[in-house]
Formats: sequence, structure tokens, C-alpha cells
Amino acid sequence: MPMRRLRTSLLAAVLFGIACAGAFALLLMLRPRVPGDVAAAEVLDTVLLWNSLMPRAAIALICGAALGLAGVLLQRVLRNPIADASTLGIASGAQLALTLGLSFSPLLADFSRELVAFAGGFIAVAIVLALSWRRGLDPVTIAISGMIVSLIAASLSVTLVLARGEYALSIHIWGAGALNQQDWNGVISLAPRLAIGGAVAFLLLRPLNVLALDDSSARSLGVALHSARFGILVLAVWLSASVTATVGIIGFVGLAAPAIARLCGARTTGHVIVAAPLTGAAILFLADCLTQLLGSGFSDLVPTGAATALLGGPLLLVLLPGVRSFSDVTANADAVLRHLRRPIAALATLAFSLTLVLAVVLILGPTDDGWDLAGGTLFTDLLPFRLPRIIAAGGAGAMLGAAGFIMQRVTGNPIASPEVLGVSTGGGAGLTMALMLFGFPSPPVMLFSMALGALAAFLVMIAIAARSVFSGERLLLAGIAISAFSMAIVSMVLAQGDMRSYILLTWISGSTNRAGSFEAWTALISLIVLTAPLFLMMRWLSILPLGPNLSRSVGLRVLPSRLLLAVIAALMTAISSFLVGPLSLTGLIAPHLARLIGFQKPYHQLVAAILIGAGVLMVADWLSRIIIYPYQVPVGLFAALIGGPYLLWLFGRKTSI
Repeated sequence: MPMRRLRTSLLAAVLFGIACAGAFALLLMLRPRVPGDVAAAEVLDTVLLWNSLMPRAAIALICGAALGLAGVLLQRVLRNPIADASTLGIASGAQLALTLGLSFSPLLADFSRELVAFAGGFIAVAIVLALSWRRGLDPVTIAISGMIVSLIAASLSVTLVLARGEYALSIHIWGAGALNQQDWNGVISLAPRLAIGGAVAFLLLRPLNVLALDDSSARSLGVALHSARFGILVLAVWLSASVTATVGIIGFVGLAAPAIARLCGARTTGHVIVAAPLTGAAILFLADCLTQLLGSGFSDLVPTGAATALLGGPLLLVLLPGVRSFSDVTANADAVLRHLRRPIAALATLAFSLTLVLAVVLILGPTDDGWDLAGGTLFTDLLPFRLPRIIAAGGAGAMLGAAGFIMQRVTGNPIASPEVLGVSTGGGAGLTMALMLFGFPSPPVMLFSMALGALAAFLVMIAIAARSVFSGERLLLAGIAISAFSMAIVSMVLAQGDMRSYILLTWISGSTNRAGSFEAWTALISLIVLTAPLFLMMRWLSILPLGPNLSRSVGLRVLPSRLLLAVIAALMTAISSFLVGPLSLTGLIAPHLARLIGFQKPYHQLVAAILIGAGVLMVADWLSRIIIYPYQVPVGLFAALIGGPYLLWLFGRKTSI
């Protein structure tokens, strides 16, 4: 058996080596030649070869090896097969820190970038570990916490991009992971870090072996558990942040390299520590060669980091069976903290409050001379501008509230939501495909393509989740995988820096600035058409959280009912994300607030979630207009910046709602 593993490992290494050597040889042969005088062209070709192509090849190998090593360290110290800089929020935290620093102090481009990136990445992973500590660093808890932190960091980054204009957009394009080099400075900077990291990793080989055991066994063998974990985490974050500071975010290489190394036969910690950096170097080098070969002229097809991010979704799906389930995160969606004696009166109060909110956001706003209540002619003049965007935001919030309620009832999981389950970003992938095919499609085409993308993402997730009888944790992780893959597709076009990129950036931000009658009518009609059937499905929504076995025992056909409900939720999410972007988190907040208020019956919870969702986004839209008047923060980002901290608080609780 060991001999067979050795042969497998050698064969895999040979195949990887042949593929890398062949791709690079092809790149050298097919690279475009400089036209003009022969002597001058040869000189310029030589300069490009030794000052651009060769350092780029070297930086790809070094970055891939560093990320592979960081992935091994993170997975070993956290006992988590899906841990890496992307899933733990390290890369997003580092990028946010760099975006903050470079936006307000461009001098950081010359020094301290690594320190700024390290600080951002370390803060991000510290938040993730703090959220997961009470649950014993459970792998699924860590993955979902990392998604939350990444979401908040992405929201803040895009807000800065939109506030700072073209300069920050260039930062965002750089953050997609471009390996282009003009000299050897990047190689000179990163190579010693990789050498130091590798040496320290071998010195930590014994603690890494012991950390694979449970905590009590590790302590009994004399390992200072917290100190060892802290030191290894610092080393992994330092390696990941150094790569991010130099070339931007390279997605999921740290996840892929250890997994492929193990598939090729590496078993012991020492073998994986050697094999994973080599595998990571080969993956990134091969991906970079392909992006150059498939591009036209001197331009790449896409930034290499965006291309490698496509690995993330499929790899997470492949690794799902090896991830142990969590226990106290999946709680009954019926759980409430209090019980209302008069729910109808409470619903009437919510409806009245929503009406009051609508009136306030229509008439109250800041002006150059201070706050003012619009009335008479001024109100008539402002109504065509304010009313459509408020209706669009309110309708989207109501649909997200209903979609989140459906998802939480179908999965029996109180932290399920359209944003978490990847349906929103699936719509973004559909929008990206429409932009690639049609250039600048009309709003109906954009809406239709987003609906198709959301449905496709949902169907893939359902097919995977069905294998585990729709367990809540499998749905959540499948949703994270779909979201990672979909956002990689979006990033490939976003990183091009053209007008399509600005359309996608505006969609991600969730801006309602240009909402008109089409968006308003779309929100209203969709809300009525998609919500009305739900009130005829109350029996399904009442029984499904009890589990598939009990549901079947009372005569409910579980698979068709779940499928129909989730298709409705997917359509609601696609239309809502078209209106307010994918990051609002309203689909999670609204059903939770309905339960916190004390609504018990599904009928009452659904109505309350719709009213609360509408109110949340109406208020978010109003606040986005006044918070930095006369400028505006996109409503989707503003809602995410409200919902993200709420989700962190919710997830940090020892028991779920």
C-alpha cells in the first residue's frame, strides 16, 4: 500500500511538472513579438522576457507555494479541511485594510503594505475564531463565520471604491489577484518570507502533529495548546497577507493545494507540508500560464486570482462529505424568546409603523439649509424621484424577508437566508453572463438573466443537499460553495475595469439612485405574485421544520414541497438582488426579528417578516441618502453594514434562536 501511494505521488508530480513545463514552453513560443526594427525589437523582447515574463513566472511559483503552506497550517491547527485564507476572511480583511490605507494614504504603496495587510488579515481571523470559540472551533461554524466577516469586509471595500472613484476602482482591480510584474522586486520581497515560513513550519512539525489530536490528548503530551495555535496562526496569516499585499487576492489555492496533495497520496503532516507548497506552486503557475495563453496580445484573459477563485466552489462541494456536522447551530426555526398574546394587534402595529416610515422617508430629508419637510410643490417635484426608489427598496426588502422565512422553514435552520445560500450571487453570475453576451443589456434582459442564474445556483445546491436529506449544515456549506463560484465569475468581468465592471460594481453595492417606474412596478408586481401562493402553503411551512421523517408520517410529500417553496424563494431573491444587490442580509434579519418580537404561527411570522423586511430597507434607503449628504451610500451596502454586525452578534451567541 505505501508503495502504491508512492507511485501515485510520483505519477501526479510528473504529470503536474509536464503540464507546467509544457504550458510555459508554449507561452514562450507564442508570446507576441514587438514589431519594428529587428535590433530594437530583439532588445525590447529581451527586456520583456527578463523583467516581466520571468519574474511573473517566479512570483506565481512563490505565491502558490506560500498559499499552499498557509493552507496546510490553517487546516491542521483548526482541524478543518475547508480552512484557508479565503474561507477564513483573511484575504478579504487584508484587502480591506489595504484599500483603507491606500485610499487615504497612498504613501503606503512604498512601505508597510505587508504590515497593513497582516493587521487586516489577523483582525479578520481573530473575529472568526472568537465567534467559533464557544462551539469548539467547529469547522462549519468557522466557515460560516468567515463568510460573514468576508461579506462585511467586501461591503466596506466596495463602499470605499465607490466613494473614491477611479483610483479606488484600480485598487479593486489590483485586488483581484494580478501577477503582472515589471521587475524582480516582488520576487525578492516574497522569496525570503517563503523560506522563513517553510523553515518555521518544519520546526513546528511536532506541535502540528499533536494538534491533529483532540485538545485533552494534546495537553497530555505537553503541548502548550493556545500558544502553539497562536504561533501557527500568526505564521499562516503572515504568509497569506504577504501574498495579498504583493499581488492581491489569489482565491482558494490554499484550499486546493492540501486537498490535492492528500489525494495524491500525502498522509503524514511532514509529507503534506512538503507536497502542498509544491502543489500550490504548480496550480498557480499553470493557471497563470493559461490566462496569458488565452488572452489576446499582451493582455491576460482575466486576472489570475479571479481565475483560481473558480476552484473554490467545486472544491468546497467535493470536500463537504469530509466536514463534520455542527450541533448547536442548527436549531428549530420555531424557537422564540417570547410569545405575543395578541399577534393580530402586533401585526397591525407593524403595518401602521411601515406606513409611518413610508410617510417620513417621503417628506423628511436634509437640504443645503438644514432639515426640511417637503410639502406642496416641493413634495410634488420630489415624489417622482423618491417614491420609485422607496417602493423598489421596500418591495425588495419584503421579498427578501419572505424568502428568508421560506429558507429557514425549509431547512429548519435559523441562520439560513438567501444571501447565505448563494442564490443572490447566483443571480450575479447570470447578470455577468448577460453582460458578456450582450454588452449592455436592457433591464428586462438583466432581470431575466439574473432569475436564470439564481435558479441554476439553487438547483445545483438542491441536488447536492438532497444527498444528505437536506440537512441544514449541508445546505449552508453548499450555499457558500455556490456563492464562491458565482462571485469568481463576477470578479472575472469586474477586474476588466471597463463599463461592464462599473455596472457589476453598482449591482454589488445595491444602489437605488436610478430606480424608476420599471423597478418600482417590478417590485410591487413580483411581491404580490410570488407572496400570494405562500399563504396557501401554510401547512407545508408548519410541518417542514419538524424534519423529513415526521413530515412524511403526516402525509406531506417532502421533496416536491421543498422544491416548490425554494423555487419561489429563489425567484424572490433574484428579483430583490436585481433591485438592491446581493449583500443586504435582510433575508436573515427580518425572520429573526419576527421571532424575537414573539410571533409563533407561521402565518404571523411570514406577514411580520414581509413588513419588517420592507421597513428595514426603506429605512436603509433613507439613511443612505442622508448619512453623508449630499452624497449617497448604496442601500444594499448600507443594509449589509447594518445586518453584518447583527449577524455577528447572533452567531456569537452560545445558543441559536
